[in-house]
Amino acid sequence: MRSLEIRQNPTMTILETDYLILGAGSAGCVLADRLTEGSRDRVLVVEAGESDWHPYIHVPAAFMKTFAHPLMNWCFETAPSEGSGGRAVYFPRGKGLGGSSSINGLLHVRGQSADFDAWAQLGNRGWGYADILPYFQRSEDRAGGDDDYRGSGGPLHISDTHERHPLCEAFIEGVAGKGIPRNRDYNGADQAGVAYYQRTIRGGRRESAARTFLARARRRSTLRIETQALATSLTMDGRRVTGAQLRQHGQTIEVRARREVILSLGAIASPQLLQVSGIGAEGLLRDLGVQHRHRLDGVGEGLQDHYATRASRRVEGIQTLNERARGWRLAAEVGKWLVTGRGLLGFSPAHVGVFWKSDPALDLPDLQFVFTPASYVDGAIGKLEPFPAMTCGVWQMRPESRGWLRAKTPDMADMPEIQPNYLKEETDRRVLARGLSMARSFLATDALSPWARQETQPGPDFTNEGALLDYARAKGGTVFHAIGTCRMGGDALAVVDERLRVHGLEGVRVVDASVMPTMPSANTNAATLMIAEKASDMILEDARRDA
Repeated sequence: MRSLEIRQNPTMTILETDYLILGAGSAGCVLADRLTEGSRDRVLVVEAGESDWHPYIHVPAAFMKTFAHPLMNWCFETAPSEGSGGRAVYFPRGKGLGGSSSINGLLHVRGQSADFDAWAQLGNRGWGYADILPYFQRSEDRAGGDDDYRGSGGPLHISDTHERHPLCEAFIEGVAGKGIPRNRDYNGADQAGVAYYQRTIRGGRRESAARTFLARARRRSTLRIETQALATSLTMDGRRVTGAQLRQHGQTIEVRARREVILSLGAIASPQLLQVSGIGAEGLLRDLGVQHRHRLDGVGEGLQDHYATRASRRVEGIQTLNERARGWRLAAEVGKWLVTGRGLLGFSPAHVGVFWKSDPALDLPDLQFVFTPASYVDGAIGKLEPFPAMTCGVWQMRPESRGWLRAKTPDMADMPEIQPNYLKEETDRRVLARGLSMARSFLATDALSPWARQETQPGPDFTNEGALLDYARAKGGTVFHAIGTCRMGGDALAVVDERLRVHGLEGVRVVDASVMPTMPSANTNAATLMIAEKASDMILEDARRDA
């Protein structure tokens, strides 16, 4: 077993390493790369899912196939809530190497500089925009970008769309006609405007964190990866976290970490593992029947997510992706992708983005829109409709509603209670209703009029903001951007400090989207990569200091 020391006792295998990374999602892959780069320290990465061998992972348009595939997806559900019309909302999370970067919508969106300045203003020193910009740049390879904002030569290739559909061009023209500027680079100086989305795609294939960061690390002898290994609890010696117990192929394994244990399991599993290990609110731990080891009332609290709703219209006189995705046309598209990496299979789900304001009085955009020359059955991602159509989705970028993540049993294999409390706050309801009204107007511009026909979602019966809100409650869903359940800060409900060390404990950090104190105005994968880049420097700095 390369890079590890192994001991046997009568009941379990004991492994020893320097750094133990639990979770091989976006953050875990970055950490594996950076902690093995030019270092002799041994790193073990543990992933509950499988390797990223399945072809669906690597074909961008197969996003819809991974959306509910149990091999690649934990297929969670939220608890019902009033904001979702009393429904449980399907809540996909990545399972396997690359985590959610292996199943996400491939959009690369950093957010607004004010998002990160707000993190610093909350007391998290070193997390302002000027501090974290170099880490965004270090991750990426962006050809032709502004050197003041963009990076080149990094592991993650950021590409532009390879085909500009006439409906996309007309959509942009129509949005620009409403006074919304065209934006050459929404990841540059200013986010506001309309633009084609930038994508984590290279040569027609998905650039997951496993295919980029982890692929580099795998060439180093100091790294070991264990898949299909579920972390079941953390092990502790007093206030120090010393390792973790795993369950792999029916066997129990204990891993001991000489330097640190790093939780990179994501906004759902990181707090769940802390809770089942006896770290969290005393009442919850008592209800779980687990030994109370360390009180941290904020573990699992503060869950936030983006909640989206969509408008769709039939089109006529032009081919959309709906037709290209069936029959002989689909067979031709498969052949085209295999030969060139282009065509339907090389698309990200959303083609054009708009970042704009629900109220002209606002200083910064609070709404994000996604446009695609396609539409989905019942307005939900998963199956394309059988007729030509186009869709514009929308979500409020900085929701105020917060919920929680709570383990329901001491077994990490059991789904926890996930309650984002969608649309709980009045501001969220008002902004989303206005955003849906704007999305409808974006599909009804003069530029789209040669092709646009009747609206299919929400439909002509929805004539005011109250009705639109009812539609959003009934048909909306997650944008897969869960954050905040191990929040960074210094207040009573914060879980980690500004160096991502768990408050009151030694030898353990949390490095993933769960540490975000507030929601960035963006899809969250780019910010998660940035967090892991910065965390790797802090981990190595602390190791040098302690040497």
